[in-house]
Amino acid sequence: MMNGGRGGIGSRMADEEEIGTKFVDTGNHMPRSKFGNMMHSDPNLSATAAPIPRDEVFGYRNSSASLTGPASFDPNRMSCEGSPMTMSPWNQTGGGSNFPWSFEENLPQNGLIGSLVREEGHIYSLAATKDLLYTGSDSKNIRVWKNLKEFSGFKSSSGLVKAIIIAGEKIFTGHQDGKIRVWKVIPKNPKIHKRSGTLPTLKEILKSSIRPSAYVQVRNRSALWIKHCDAISCLTLSEDKTLLYSASWDRTFKVWRISDSRCLESINAHDDAVNSVVASLEGLVFTGSADGTVKVWKREQQGKTTKHSPVQTLLKQESAVTSLAVNTSGSVVYCGSSDGMVNYWECEKQLSHGGALKGHKLAVLCLAAAGNLVFSGSADKTICVWRRDGKLHACISVLTGHTGPVKCLAVEVDHEKSKDGDQRWVVSSGSLDKSVKVWSVAEMAPDMYQMAMMQQQQQYQQHIGSDGDSLPSDGSSRADKNRGK
Repeated sequence: MMNGGRGGIGSRMADEEEIGTKFVDTGNHMPRSKFGNMMHSDPNLSATAAPIPRDEVFGYRNSSASLTGPASFDPNRMSCEGSPMTMSPWNQTGGGSNFPWSFEENLPQNGLIGSLVREEGHIYSLAATKDLLYTGSDSKNIRVWKNLKEFSGFKSSSGLVKAIIIAGEKIFTGHQDGKIRVWKVIPKNPKIHKRSGTLPTLKEILKSSIRPSAYVQVRNRSALWIKHCDAISCLTLSEDKTLLYSASWDRTFKVWRISDSRCLESINAHDDAVNSVVASLEGLVFTGSADGTVKVWKREQQGKTTKHSPVQTLLKQESAVTSLAVNTSGSVVYCGSSDGMVNYWECEKQLSHGGALKGHKLAVLCLAAAGNLVFSGSADKTICVWRRDGKLHACISVLTGHTGPVKCLAVEVDHEKSKDGDQRWVVSSGSLDKSVKVWSVAEMAPDMYQMAMMQQQQQYQQHIGSDGDSLPSDGSSRADKNRGK
């Protein structure tokens, strides 16, 4: 397990050891009187969260690097207090209708659709497209699911599929061995997937290997700059789907042109493992690292070459940055950390820290944004669903049912159930419990604060009703009535 400082990159904990780690409760449980403040974001609230131990690592690289200097955000600008998982009146495990109280029938509900289980390894990656769901695990198999049933599958030569992304007819998978494998669906038989290449290509490797300038120093040895020297942690696409970005535990992210599979650039981005990379609009790219920083890069076209330059460091903290997500409009970027927090920045004329969402007791391992919602999956085995309304966020649901850390998320529009004014989403969650769960989530579902108020109102009405039954309609007491008999 990793206990070193900045040099800890060479002593990471193996992914196979991630199960069996003792969970440590680091959530700050707030009194119930603050329930409303916890469920709605308020940048003026303040709270502290104890970071979880660095050896509580679940598939991301952590660091013990102690960063100094002024941070580019205010840690006291919190959006939520307490933990909705522990304080929630609604900790659902079923199909969305098993509530401790009743609601109006027309209120949208969130709940479990089904589970996909194949006992062959912990789930590390997901990708959804149309009606298909791709799952990667620590086995060598990538499974394809359709309508909650296994549809197809294909096998790689290396296990631990840590990232999957789909670009048109191509499927890219990132692996523990530092390679990116490329697959293509056979048009005549969509169940068959053939491997069409590897990044970097053999041609590029041979071409580069004869040039001394193509080598860089990596951990006291020479290596080709076009090759990752450690596990692939994340894959993402540029907004126009022409570029593929790969992040790695070797502290770099690389830029690949999809059309000819060429590596255009390799950026030494951080002082420790890069756990996440995400591309946004206007050529912006965000990277999050075990060194506790989130950095912003700007893509520019210089003639025929692509150049990424550092623009800003959004965050500096001791806790590892484990995941990133950007909403569809590119106006908000979210960052999950090993201390269970989700910080976010709003982009108007410039990026500014908007606050932090506190809904988990353990590390946030994955994030996904869709519509006005953002989903956070955690080592505490839950998924928090947050709805953004202007500059505020409200936790509208906590999805429970996994028996292991939630490692990856994929979100698709539910075209069949979506109606005007009520967007619905199909959310898939992969876990280290070796299962994938599929959820139905309504964007307009009442938030947990509203539901708590409804519960209190119902209980109050029941209480008044029971008292009313014991009182005569004329206002006299029961004892008066008895004495008159």
